[in-house]
Amino acid sequence: MGTKSYATVISNAQVMLGGIQANEASLSKRGIDKAFAGNLQADIDACITLNNEQETLKAQLKEKTDELGKRLASLEKQAGEARKIIKLDIPQALWREFGINDKR
Repeated sequence: MGTKSYATVISNAQVMLGGIQANEASLSKRGIDKAFAGNLQADIDACITLNNEQETLKAQLKEKTDELGKRLASLEKQAGEARKIIKLDIPQALWREFGINDKR
């Protein structure tokens, strides 16, 4: 069995919190009191906030990854054009100066 998703864990905790609040009188004898419920609610709220922040960061990462991919494609195109020109205009003995290690 796999791990539970964040949404499942949060949802289950919210349902549990509702049950705890509805049955507070009988559960307080065992240590599950208002303070416990408050801590549980605080953890639920923090997890929701952190999950939202994480989703925002994932979206930003996708945008940056796409931007990087486009820039790398542009860089490769420009470097390829420069390589062709260098190979036509510069003697082969000097190609290494430009990072070209081709034999021909």
